[in-house]
Amino acid sequence: MSLQQRVLWLFFLQPVAFGAWIPRIPQIQTKLALDPAGLALALAGGPVGTLITLLFADRLVHALGARQTTLVFFPVFFAVMALPLLAPTLPLLALSLALMSASISILELGLNVLASEAERLEKRIIMSKAHGFWSLGLMAGTALGAIAAGLHVAPIAANLAITLFALPAAMWFGRELPRAAPPASSVPGKIALPHPVLLLICLYVFGTALTEGAVADWSAIYMRDAFGSTPGIGGLAVSAFSLAVALTRMMGDRLRQRFGPARLGRTLAFVGLAGVLLVVFAPSESAGILGFVLVGIGASVAFPIGVSAAVEAPGRNTASNVATLSFIALTGFLIGPLLIGSITQLAGIRAGLGVLFPMLALSALLAPVLNRPRITR
Repeated sequence: MSLQQRVLWLFFLQPVAFGAWIPRIPQIQTKLALDPAGLALALAGGPVGTLITLLFADRLVHALGARQTTLVFFPVFFAVMALPLLAPTLPLLALSLALMSASISILELGLNVLASEAERLEKRIIMSKAHGFWSLGLMAGTALGAIAAGLHVAPIAANLAITLFALPAAMWFGRELPRAAPPASSVPGKIALPHPVLLLICLYVFGTALTEGAVADWSAIYMRDAFGSTPGIGGLAVSAFSLAVALTRMMGDRLRQRFGPARLGRTLAFVGLAGVLLVVFAPSESAGILGFVLVGIGASVAFPIGVSAAVEAPGRNTASNVATLSFIALTGFLIGPLLIGSITQLAGIRAGLGVLFPMLALSALLAPVLNRPRITR
């Protein structure tokens, strides 16, 4: 098995447990008797964990290396994923989500550095495909979570079953990685504001990442509140969204070569905008699910093409740029649910998801920055 194949499977395995958590969010909300504002407050633990991790994660990943980061933080991540399912109160749920987000931040940064190294070593672009595998893993996890919920399997039992399958596989793939891959960059320096070009790229990705996070956390609740859907149908909406993201990402590298990153980014953002409108005004379950599919297509390749643009942007070094983009994107992914929850508390779930429209419009507006020519440092 090639290095790139191992990397693709690691991307697939990483989000499976997180995906299984998503269909359980309405169940956790009910168990803890949380209103939308209370749930949003609990979900705010995610951005807090991410922002704290931002202070040190790039240096930690550089010190450990991509291989060792994988071997250390896959077990940490799977262990922490059980905590939100066991949290008995809102504060402990928020704390557990902060720890979960911190472990995700470090692990996903390591995986992105690993994918970049694999591209350089094997002279083949796989960034979009790698994130397509990530989306397939998320889809598989949400499907498993929805099936387990439909069969009334306890959340912690389902999480344990997924861990017993996915973690040994991830560790096997991780141990087969090269032990001394060339470093991706020099030692990161102190924290500094990103270059304006890099900041624009990050803002482009922020809008789509916020959209992806919002759909991940609130689509099942949307289906329940808007149509009275069962947990299984709610999980189906998330799975349909993830499948749309995955399939589009699988074609992303070829689409980028054919149309260019800016044109591709803008066109897909418009598709996502159409999907948001359909979700907000959907008259039926099937229309709502179709809307989530269109939103998934619209948000699909923004992060992979954003990573490629960040590599070429001015900054301290490549790894620092990618780390900055990764954390801003992940912050958007985690802030989205909080923002949706606040608006939902005031105006309902449809209005809450309507906030995704200006986010995707921002991405469409900033897409031309993706065509910036390569800059020699």
